[in-house]
Amino acid sequence: MLSPDAIAQFSSTLRGRMVQPGDADYDEARRVYNAMIDRTPRFIVRCRDVADVISSVNFAREQSLLLAVRGGAHNGGGLGTCDDGLVIDLSGLKGIRVDAQARTVRVEGGCTWGDVDHATHAFGMATPCGIISTTGVGGLTLGGGIGHLSRKCGLSVDNLLEADVVLADGSLVIANADTNPDLYWALRGGGGNFGVVTSFVFRLHPVSMVVAGPTFWALEDSAAVLRWYRDFIVKAPEDLNGFFAFTSVPPVAPFPEALHGRPVCGVIWCYTGPAENADAVFKPVREFGTPLLHGVQPMPFPVLNGAFDGLYPPGHQWYWRADFVNELSDAAIAEHVRFGAQMPTGQSTMHLYPIDGAAHRAKASDTPFSYRDATWAEVIVGVSPDPQDAPKITAWTKNYWDALHPYSAGGAYVNMMMDEGDERIRASYRDNYPRLAQIKRQYDPNNLFRVNQNIRPN
Repeated sequence: MLSPDAIAQFSSTLRGRMVQPGDADYDEARRVYNAMIDRTPRFIVRCRDVADVISSVNFAREQSLLLAVRGGAHNGGGLGTCDDGLVIDLSGLKGIRVDAQARTVRVEGGCTWGDVDHATHAFGMATPCGIISTTGVGGLTLGGGIGHLSRKCGLSVDNLLEADVVLADGSLVIANADTNPDLYWALRGGGGNFGVVTSFVFRLHPVSMVVAGPTFWALEDSAAVLRWYRDFIVKAPEDLNGFFAFTSVPPVAPFPEALHGRPVCGVIWCYTGPAENADAVFKPVREFGTPLLHGVQPMPFPVLNGAFDGLYPPGHQWYWRADFVNELSDAAIAEHVRFGAQMPTGQSTMHLYPIDGAAHRAKASDTPFSYRDATWAEVIVGVSPDPQDAPKITAWTKNYWDALHPYSAGGAYVNMMMDEGDERIRASYRDNYPRLAQIKRQYDPNNLFRVNQNIRPN
């Protein structure tokens, strides 16, 4: 039981607003991206500055409250919220500062990747992010950060230079290669286990205009396309990224009306090399099989990174499963073909994100993201705007994953996991788990930060 005096005292320390059950905006404030997640926190603190974060961490610790941290609220498993506890909502921390001379950007913890793209594109630069611009910077980065630039520039964590972190004891520390280096190591893939990151500093790359877009083939050609893709992408120049997808053609312009709603297989491309070389790079793509659509064209990088935003707005039902993959065997391809033909809704999908190229340059022990030998990060996602579809999208996703998991590398990208238990988390960090647990003991010995893919301190 919390005393009214304690609550009033806590509220008086905040610049931001504390939202509680019964407030007019409570339901809006507790809502997260995945509508399958329906939690009822006791407090939601819409932080305006770092001091609000410190006060919230101290209050949660002192009152023994379950604590969740929310940035972009995209987490598939709903790990940015909780029942009966306190949610630190960072969405008000939106500051961004680009240092064009140093080629870095400082990003506060409430920013989305669309915010970052907007700021850095003005300087002709970008940093590795995901594939949907409404995704929060913090959650994606702390789990690794896979996206359109992975083969060219590495993962988000490979480009994280520094972080400001509020620890479980309420102190604010800097983590970089020289200051708190163990914490800096742990943040680069260890998730939100070690504190609240209130700002990040990323390395920037000269990425501005890209040649990008989808190539779609008929669904019945998917076995041949997958066999071609598994060989093509690993030999392609690192300037070319392309993730394979089972999907349905969105029923909107600029897609041809004849294709609207049609289930297809395809690859979503991003080429960052010299524009004059693009025709030659894409020549084998255009010439493979009989594409239904080759929609590759020059565009600003932020346009590509926001291309899926309208297709996947907040408020839909989501169920995720994921794995890392070393090789695409013919047997695995046969299972992909079987389940790709059974997509339960138009927004359900399977993606194979390549994580070779620059992402392979780090050793497995350089960051907690240990699958540096994997070729792809696979994610299977059931999606629907209709709550009545929740059982069928969940069943399709689980059955698909069960069929493919025997062909996987064992663990998964933690950003694309549901609440799947301790064994799955350990499998995803492999030999890095003991070091992560040791650092957890040092910085959060009582496991205050446990609403996540939790690394236990004991």
